[in-house]
Amino acid sequence: MATTEHPPPSRTEPAPPSRLRAWMLEGLSDMGRGGGHTGPHAEPEPPHKGRPWWRVMCLTGVDYFSTLGYQPGIAALAAGLLSPVATIVLVIVTLAGALPVYRRVAEESPHGEGSIAMLERLLSFWQGKLFVLTLLGFAATDFLITITLSAADASTHLVENPHLTGVLHDQQMLITLVLVALLGAVFLKGFLEAIGVAVALVGTYLALNVVVVVVGLYHVVTAGHVITDWAGALTTQHGNVFGMIGVALLVFPKLALGLSGFETGVAVMPHVKGDPDDTEERPAGRIRDTRKLLTTAALIMSGFLITTSFITTLLIPGKEFEAGGQANGRALAYLAHDYLGNTFGTVYDVSTIAILWFAGASAMAGLLNLMPRYLPRYGMAPHWARAVRPMVIVFTLIAFLVTWIFDADVNAQGGAYATGVLVLISSAAIAVTIAARKARQRNWTTAFAVISAVFLYTTVANVIERPDGVKIGACFIAGIILVSLLSRLARSFELRVTSVTLDTMAERFVRDMASRRMRFIANEPDRRDIAEYRDKIEQIRHDNDVPGHEDFVFVEVTVTDPSEFEAGLTVRGEVLHNRHRVLTLESSSVPNALAALLLYVRDLTGRTPHIYFEWTEGGPFANLLRFFLFGQGEVAPVTREVLREAEPDRKRRPKVHVG
Repeated sequence: MATTEHPPPSRTEPAPPSRLRAWMLEGLSDMGRGGGHTGPHAEPEPPHKGRPWWRVMCLTGVDYFSTLGYQPGIAALAAGLLSPVATIVLVIVTLAGALPVYRRVAEESPHGEGSIAMLERLLSFWQGKLFVLTLLGFAATDFLITITLSAADASTHLVENPHLTGVLHDQQMLITLVLVALLGAVFLKGFLEAIGVAVALVGTYLALNVVVVVVGLYHVVTAGHVITDWAGALTTQHGNVFGMIGVALLVFPKLALGLSGFETGVAVMPHVKGDPDDTEERPAGRIRDTRKLLTTAALIMSGFLITTSFITTLLIPGKEFEAGGQANGRALAYLAHDYLGNTFGTVYDVSTIAILWFAGASAMAGLLNLMPRYLPRYGMAPHWARAVRPMVIVFTLIAFLVTWIFDADVNAQGGAYATGVLVLISSAAIAVTIAARKARQRNWTTAFAVISAVFLYTTVANVIERPDGVKIGACFIAGIILVSLLSRLARSFELRVTSVTLDTMAERFVRDMASRRMRFIANEPDRRDIAEYRDKIEQIRHDNDVPGHEDFVFVEVTVTDPSEFEAGLTVRGEVLHNRHRVLTLESSSVPNALAALLLYVRDLTGRTPHIYFEWTEGGPFANLLRFFLFGQGEVAPVTREVLREAEPDRKRRPKVHVG
């Protein structure tokens, strides 16, 4: 049967917003319209405007590669002389675990949604929403700590520069806050041409690191005693190779920061050019090139992780890695100044500060891509949360708070950062395991299950060793869930139908009614026999004193998933028992569906419809909870309230009758 899709019912236009409000909400589309793309990474690039994968790699690389600014120092603090061995374990887990997982995520979720979207598809109802909110809490931990940790490490490189340390001593907190504020200001103005900037920053930073690594390896090789002294100290501490490997496996979770960047890698997928014949449903070229992106980034980072941990461990005295030491949070910068002079070291500091600051920009873009994709769609954020600028202000203020709580200390934030990274990677591993099982790929299912177990162990070990990470993650989760539920409650009476679709019979009913007074009866379907409809009409006529010659059309709403917030409305018409006209609807909320139908009928016919209800038994509070959780409850007053909010003009508002 043919159907006709129409836009959502119109409502009286509000007064024009102020210039400030218009600027803040620039680019905000009405709910459910405009395709739903929000954030710097969300809108897929047209095929002819996409970028080569290696250029897009630099956008994720500012997050991934910038960890070289602090990873060698964190590894040295965590593993001591075993840092190179523990780093090799990290590289093995990266190449044999995280990389295969995210190559599969790129295939399963090629539009930048990431592993959270894969898991969202597996669960429905409220448990699915709460699960996604929990993952969003850890994602927020990951991205926000990326912003604050990167800014803190950038300020460390600035303060510890020999030319500036006398002037900027004890100003690290202030400098970090200024860097975070500057990041927010850039996003308020507009975040354009990020890929071009990222290519320049990453290219310069990696080239400078190659120089530092080559010079460091040269000094290690030419000073032969360095290697023998290190090997002797290792043997003295740990006895044999197996003991060293065992300890390295135990301290590996502390090095998990070196796994960051994969989630950002799939988030930037929409910018990858792919092939000219790619389709939106199956962008094969984009998937292939994103896999190249992930693999190349992982190989480059693995090489740098191994070589930098080796030279920093052998060439830097252990006490310099500790708090207050000159290599704390800036091990490679320490070598650059010590072996290549302060001029080169200053150039290296500038490059490191720039890429660390821009890593915060990549994380901010990730937040702006992720949060508006889910929360407004769930009704768990204000409408303005779809706009970039208000969310930038919110995230910047939270970053200020996190910086103040952690006193702009890189090491203090490491646990929270690692927890966020590991939870996201673990969830991705579980998601691809389920996907492989559904595809009946037994070998891949087994392999991904083993990888999931490794990451789950790493996550649990990291939480036990550094519970501050899960504590700050729990704060984000609790905050997101609390704000989300309050927002959902506040928006409960909002008209949230994105479109109205009528089949041929339903449209015939509506146009036929337009020639006289339009009367609908809201009916909860039970047996749907002739007696049910006859008794309902008699009750409505008796309760509302309606003349006997007036006729009615029944409206019956079936609740699908009440946890969904916004969706289209499909209306089907049928004639039952050769006399009763019935419109059937499917929606997440009975009152919202009825209000949307009434407004649509008004707009279509130009006449004011009437709808008749009977009062629902039960207490008002219990009925409110039923409406909030299950989309039902006391339907009549809620329908009227939805209509009142959607149509402030009483003369144009459909009429609600309750008996």
